[in-house]
Amino acid sequence: MIRKEDISQEVFDLYDDYAHNRIDRRQFMDKLAAYAIGGITVASLLSFIMPNYQDKIQIATDDPRLDTSIITYDSPKGGGEIKAQLSKPKDAKGKLPGIVVVHENRGLNPHIADVGRRAALAGFISVSPDALSPLGGYPGNDDDGRTMQRERDRGEMLQDFIAAFTYLQSHPDCTGNIGVVGFCFGGWISNMMAVEVPDLKAAVPFYGGQPSADQVPQIQAALLLQYAGLDTRVNAGWPDYEAALKANNKDYKAYIYPDVNHGFNNDTTPRYDKAAADLAWQRTIDFFNEKLA
Repeated sequence: MIRKEDISQEVFDLYDDYAHNRIDRRQFMDKLAAYAIGGITVASLLSFIMPNYQDKIQIATDDPRLDTSIITYDSPKGGGEIKAQLSKPKDAKGKLPGIVVVHENRGLNPHIADVGRRAALAGFISVSPDALSPLGGYPGNDDDGRTMQRERDRGEMLQDFIAAFTYLQSHPDCTGNIGVVGFCFGGWISNMMAVEVPDLKAAVPFYGGQPSADQVPQIQAALLLQYAGLDTRVNAGWPDYEAALKANNKDYKAYIYPDVNHGFNNDTTPRYDKAAADLAWQRTIDFFNEKLA
């Protein structure tokens, strides 16, 4: 059995390149072969590094503590409808604050849908849209999901997630106080929703790309920014972003978790770091409880 500590950081960096479309699958496999040494085969290394959705779901779709369903709303720019998971606690008394949960660069896969249900179990009404809906929806695997998502304009997808905010804002079970949390691509969406949506109360981007300095003055939401210490690609934009936030007196907190990789919150891959993920998620829920009350 392969252990995380047996794998060099270069393998995690290689997977990051692959997951973010900087190399294709053939290049990934060719480069991965260089690390198949000491009794470790390419097949076993691939099995270890890729997501395992089947065995890692924390909150089942039919969890009896939740009301979870699939809803649709109109896509403002992409055409057609966006499908989304809507989830809320079954025993809720009165209206709840809302959270938009934004997926990575591969559509609404089982992990992000699970995160949406975790948010609901923490006492919120959550909506987890699938930006691949105009193309048929998440295809059941991340490789095809990434290919499909590259066919969509990211500005149009941003509008689809803003429309999810509008959907929650008018939902009879929502107080109208709404935040957003997103991961990777979803982290960029979360930052950009803070720029584009004046009524957004709070945004929690996990390892997300940053808006430009000239967009920062538009931000009205409180920000909780979560970064991975080993994520040099995304972190390169943080100093300028922080300088702009300070210059414009924005309400923000930022945490950089040392010695963890991009994707550390995703418990379906070996990039997952339980200690950092648990702390980051607790901070997320505490932040939403404070800002959406």
